[in-house]
Amino acid sequence: MRFSLLYKYCPVCGSSDFKENNVKSKKCGQCGFVYYINASAAVAAFIVNEAGELLVCRRVKDPAKGSWDLTGGFVDENETAEEAIVREVNEELGAKVTEVRFLFSLPNEYEYSGLTIPTLDMFFKCKLESCDNLTASDDVAECFFVPLNDLNIEQFGLKSIRKAISLFRLNFI
Repeated sequence: MRFSLLYKYCPVCGSSDFKENNVKSKKCGQCGFVYYINASAAVAAFIVNEAGELLVCRRVKDPAKGSWDLTGGFVDENETAEEAIVREVNEELGAKVTEVRFLFSLPNEYEYSGLTIPTLDMFFKCKLESCDNLTASDDVAECFFVPLNDLNIEQFGLKSIRKAISLFRLNFI
């Protein structure tokens, strides 16, 4: 289900007169509230070790459970994208980020619980205090390094991650 179809009733007054206002919003005919459908912010990290291998994670949850992924997740309220990637790396790997550099962003659609949520995925190159003793946790089943030339794009389950891997290999290696 498209995220824009999620709300059938006005979240302010409860009216069923909650209709499409334009391609980006819905408007309540009773109280005038306008709800804009905006992308959720998400982050992902490119972490390359001294051997030139990319850190890859295996997803423990849907969407794309069991597929390869990059470390990352959604940006929390009152958090910058840089703070979010540092937090996510720590939560998912137990690692301390020492350097963060923004690379690029990509629009995406994230399928979750029957909804299609628009996201804006922001990609960072991160350096860790140490690549030793990384511990997969949170929504990561395992993590491992793969030589950049051996990456199989089809093993990555999310469309924006596959595109990001291709862009990274072309422009940042």
